[in-house]
Amino acid sequence: MMSWIGALAILSATTIFGFEWAKRIRERPKRLRELKVTLQALEAEIMYGSTPLGEAFQHIGKPLKVPLSSFFLTISELLNDGHYTVQEAWECQLDVLAKETSFKSGEIEVLRQFGSTLGRHDKEHQQKQIQLTLAHLNREEKEARDIQERYEKMCKSLGVLMGLLIVILLM
Repeated sequence: MMSWIGALAILSATTIFGFEWAKRIRERPKRLRELKVTLQALEAEIMYGSTPLGEAFQHIGKPLKVPLSSFFLTISELLNDGHYTVQEAWECQLDVLAKETSFKSGEIEVLRQFGSTLGRHDKEHQQKQIQLTLAHLNREEKEARDIQERYEKMCKSLGVLMGLLIVILLM
Protein backbone atom coordinates (compact mmCIF):
# COMPACT_ATOMS: atom_id res chain seq x y z
CA MET A 1 0.00 0.00 0.00
CA MET A 2 2.79 2.41 0.97
CA SER A 3 4.65 1.80 -2.31
CA TRP A 4 1.55 2.77 -4.30
CA ILE A 5 1.26 6.03 -2.40
CA GLY A 6 4.95 6.73 -3.10
CA ALA A 7 4.50 5.86 -6.77
CA LEU A 8 1.51 8.16 -6.99
CA ALA A 9 3.46 10.96 -5.29
CA ILE A 10 6.38 10.57 -7.72
CA LEU A 11 4.07 10.46 -10.71
CA SER A 12 2.17 13.54 -9.48
CA ALA A 13 5.37 15.50 -8.86
CA THR A 14 6.86 14.80 -12.28
CA THR A 15 3.53 15.50 -14.00
CA ILE A 16 3.26 18.85 -12.24
CA PHE A 17 6.84 19.63 -13.23
CA GLY A 18 6.07 18.81 -16.88
CA PHE A 19 2.95 20.99 -16.88
CA GLU A 20 4.82 23.89 -15.26
CA TRP A 21 7.57 23.59 -17.85
CA ALA A 22 4.95 23.67 -20.62
CA LYS A 23 3.32 26.70 -18.98
CA ARG A 24 6.60 28.64 -19.14
CA ILE A 25 6.89 27.81 -22.83
CA ARG A 26 3.27 28.89 -23.41
CA GLU A 27 3.68 32.16 -21.48
CA ARG A 28 6.58 33.51 -23.53
CA PRO A 29 4.64 34.31 -26.75
CA LYS A 30 1.80 35.81 -24.68
CA ARG A 31 4.19 38.10 -22.80
CA LEU A 32 5.88 39.13 -26.05
CA ARG A 33 2.52 40.06 -27.60
CA GLU A 34 1.63 42.03 -24.48
CA LEU A 35 5.00 43.79 -24.62
CA LYS A 36 4.52 44.68 -28.29
CA VAL A 37 1.08 46.17 -27.61
CA THR A 38 2.56 48.12 -24.72
CA LEU A 39 5.33 49.55 -26.88
CA GLN A 40 2.72 50.58 -29.44
CA ALA A 41 0.85 52.36 -26.66
CA LEU A 42 4.11 54.05 -25.64
CA GLU A 43 4.56 55.16 -29.24
CA ALA A 44 1.07 56.70 -29.22
CA GLU A 45 1.77 58.46 -25.91
CA ILE A 46 4.99 59.93 -27.28
CA MET A 47 3.82 60.81 -30.78
CA TYR A 48 0.26 61.97 -30.28
CA GLY A 49 0.04 62.80 -26.62
CA SER A 50 3.47 64.44 -26.30
CA THR A 51 3.49 62.92 -22.83
CA PRO A 52 6.69 62.98 -20.77
CA LEU A 53 8.18 59.52 -20.36
CA GLY A 54 7.45 59.28 -16.63
CA GLU A 55 3.76 59.91 -17.21
CA ALA A 56 3.69 57.74 -20.33
CA PHE A 57 5.09 54.78 -18.39
CA GLN A 58 2.47 55.40 -15.70
CA HIS A 59 -0.37 55.43 -18.27
CA ILE A 60 0.71 52.32 -20.11
CA GLY A 61 1.62 50.39 -16.95
CA LYS A 62 -1.71 50.65 -15.16
CA PRO A 63 -3.81 48.31 -17.34
CA LEU A 64 -1.08 45.66 -17.66
CA LYS A 65 -0.66 42.46 -15.69
CA VAL A 66 2.30 41.74 -13.44
CA PRO A 67 5.28 41.60 -14.20
CA LEU A 68 5.03 44.10 -17.09
CA SER A 69 2.87 46.47 -15.06
CA SER A 70 5.37 46.59 -12.21
CA PHE A 71 8.18 47.07 -14.76
CA PHE A 72 6.65 50.22 -16.26
CA LEU A 73 5.15 51.59 -13.04
CA THR A 74 8.45 51.25 -11.18
CA ILE A 75 10.29 53.01 -14.00
CA SER A 76 7.71 55.79 -13.77
CA GLU A 77 8.28 56.09 -10.01
CA LEU A 78 12.06 56.14 -10.43
CA LEU A 79 11.80 58.88 -13.07
CA ASN A 80 9.39 60.95 -10.99
CA ASP A 81 11.74 60.76 -7.99
CA GLY A 82 14.36 62.43 -10.16
CA HIS A 83 17.30 60.35 -8.98
CA TYR A 84 17.56 58.26 -12.15
CA THR A 85 17.88 58.98 -15.84
CA VAL A 86 15.58 57.14 -18.22
CA GLN A 87 18.35 54.77 -19.23
CA GLU A 88 19.35 54.01 -15.62
CA ALA A 89 15.76 53.35 -14.56
CA TRP A 90 15.14 51.20 -17.62
CA GLU A 91 18.33 49.19 -17.11
CA CYS A 92 17.64 48.69 -13.40
CA GLN A 93 14.13 47.37 -14.00
CA LEU A 94 15.13 45.33 -17.03
CA ASP A 95 17.26 43.13 -14.78
CA VAL A 96 14.23 42.59 -12.55
CA LEU A 97 12.01 41.84 -15.57
CA ALA A 98 14.50 39.27 -16.86
CA LYS A 99 14.26 37.37 -13.58
CA GLU A 100 10.46 37.52 -13.34
CA THR A 101 9.57 36.49 -16.90
CA SER A 102 10.37 33.70 -19.29
CA PHE A 103 12.01 36.13 -21.72
CA LYS A 104 15.17 34.82 -23.32
CA SER A 105 18.41 36.75 -23.64
CA GLY A 106 17.44 37.85 -27.17
CA GLU A 107 14.36 39.71 -25.98
CA ILE A 108 16.22 41.23 -23.05
CA GLU A 109 18.98 42.45 -25.37
CA VAL A 110 16.42 44.03 -27.73
CA LEU A 111 14.85 45.82 -24.77
CA ARG A 112 18.28 46.85 -23.47
CA GLN A 113 19.15 48.44 -26.82
CA PHE A 114 15.76 50.15 -26.94
CA GLY A 115 16.21 51.51 -23.42
CA SER A 116 19.55 53.02 -24.35
CA THR A 117 17.80 55.24 -26.93
CA LEU A 118 14.80 56.24 -24.80
CA GLY A 119 14.46 59.95 -24.21
CA ARG A 120 17.57 60.89 -26.18
CA HIS A 121 16.02 61.83 -29.50
CA ASP A 122 13.12 63.77 -31.00
CA LYS A 123 9.69 62.20 -31.48
CA GLU A 124 10.25 61.01 -35.03
CA HIS A 125 13.52 59.27 -34.24
CA GLN A 126 11.96 57.76 -31.11
CA GLN A 127 9.12 56.43 -33.26
CA LYS A 128 11.65 54.80 -35.59
CA GLN A 129 13.36 53.18 -32.59
CA ILE A 130 10.04 51.81 -31.35
CA GLN A 131 9.26 50.44 -34.82
CA LEU A 132 12.69 48.80 -34.97
CA THR A 133 12.18 47.27 -31.54
CA LEU A 134 8.74 45.99 -32.58
CA ALA A 135 10.26 44.37 -35.66
CA HIS A 136 12.82 42.58 -33.50
CA LEU A 137 10.11 41.51 -31.05
CA ASN A 138 7.98 40.20 -33.93
CA ARG A 139 10.88 37.96 -34.91
CA GLU A 140 11.31 36.80 -31.32
CA GLU A 141 7.57 36.14 -30.99
CA LYS A 142 7.55 34.03 -34.14
CA GLU A 143 10.44 32.00 -32.76
CA ALA A 144 8.64 31.64 -29.41
CA ARG A 145 5.47 30.40 -31.13
CA ASP A 146 7.50 27.86 -33.10
CA ILE A 147 9.08 26.61 -29.89
CA GLN A 148 5.66 26.47 -28.24
CA GLU A 149 4.19 24.43 -31.08
CA ARG A 150 7.11 22.00 -31.02
CA TYR A 151 7.74 21.55 -27.32
CA GLU A 152 4.65 22.36 -25.22
CA LYS A 153 2.94 18.99 -25.66
CA MET A 154 6.27 17.20 -25.39
CA CYS A 155 6.98 18.80 -21.99
CA LYS A 156 3.65 17.64 -20.61
CA SER A 157 4.16 14.11 -21.91
CA LEU A 158 7.76 14.03 -20.74
CA GLY A 159 6.71 14.88 -17.18
CA VAL A 160 4.25 12.01 -17.06
CA LEU A 161 6.60 9.57 -18.79
CA MET A 162 9.55 10.43 -16.54
CA GLY A 163 7.33 9.77 -13.54
CA LEU A 164 6.30 6.43 -14.95
CA LEU A 165 9.93 5.55 -15.67
CA ILE A 166 11.00 6.39 -12.12
CA VAL A 167 8.10 4.40 -10.65
CA ILE A 168 8.89 1.38 -12.82
CA LEU A 169 12.59 1.54 -11.94
CA LEU A 170 11.82 1.75 -8.22
CA MET A 171 9.36 -1.14 -8.19
